[in-house]
Amino acid sequence: MTAVALLSVEGYEVLEADSGPAALTCMAGGNPDLILLDVMMPGMDGFEVCRHLKQDEQTRLIPVIFITALNDRRSRLKGIEAGGDDFLTKPFDQLELSARVKSLVNQKRLNEDLDHAEKVLFSIARTIESRDPNTGDHCERLVKRGKDFGEFLDLPRLEVRNLMWGGYLHDIGKLGIPDSVLLKTGGFSPEEWEIMKQHVKIGEQICQPLRTMRGVVPIIRHHHERWDGTGYPDGLKGDDIPFLAQVFQLIDIYDALTSERPYKRAFTHEESLAILAEETAKGWRNPDLVEKFMEFTRLAIQDVEAATSASKVA
Repeated sequence: MTAVALLSVEGYEVLEADSGPAALTCMAGGNPDLILLDVMMPGMDGFEVCRHLKQDEQTRLIPVIFITALNDRRSRLKGIEAGGDDFLTKPFDQLELSARVKSLVNQKRLNEDLDHAEKVLFSIARTIESRDPNTGDHCERLVKRGKDFGEFLDLPRLEVRNLMWGGYLHDIGKLGIPDSVLLKTGGFSPEEWEIMKQHVKIGEQICQPLRTMRGVVPIIRHHHERWDGTGYPDGLKGDDIPFLAQVFQLIDIYDALTSERPYKRAFTHEESLAILAEETAKGWRNPDLVEKFMEFTRLAIQDVEAATSASKVA
């Protein structure tokens, strides 16, 4: 029996496409729970189809099973590189096909639940940012600069992603801070300052239940620590501060310095780096990391100036 016949017997609704382009067109009309791809197809092979699916935000969570010949190691390796989730060999065993399909369909639904939960958190974070009209597009800037600085440091892709997510979620704990404190334009009283400092712990509690947030939670909790141990909430010192929290706090501080706020003007790039250098001399920041951040920002400024100059010439 064919895979279509076997799955139909199991009660699945099965859609068929006779080529790679036809398969992608079929995806535009619905959201299947699973895709079985033959490696050899007219117009576009299965590997290319899979790459398209995994790069698309709408289809990236759909499991893909490649259909391969027995012991076709080369195709399996290419399938893994393309983002395939599993492999089936011909001829099909009905029990194996049924078990693999059921397992991956269940996994997709779990992934969709996680994806939904993540999107809810990001939505909450944007709502919190909108409570304070003075921050503007602070989070969006942090996300972009987190990606750029993470890549400059040659961090693994997952850590770069965590830095980007930290840009959205670092202050999500401000959800629990009353407006009378959060939106105050003057200095805080000692009692108000203690309330404000709780936002990192609240943020940690909000995000901790999600496994996908494991790499982001240390950023949320520790991005206000200081190298000399005088920060909060735990007074961590030196390399006891999680590295991504150290990286993120430089991005966060630089953006705050270069942005206008009710209590300060926007400092220039040079002024902001000078303030960072002063804080480093006080013992607040990791000196090696600050040096790398300064190099990164100088290169970024040079790139912007070069692009502006080229635009004027054109």
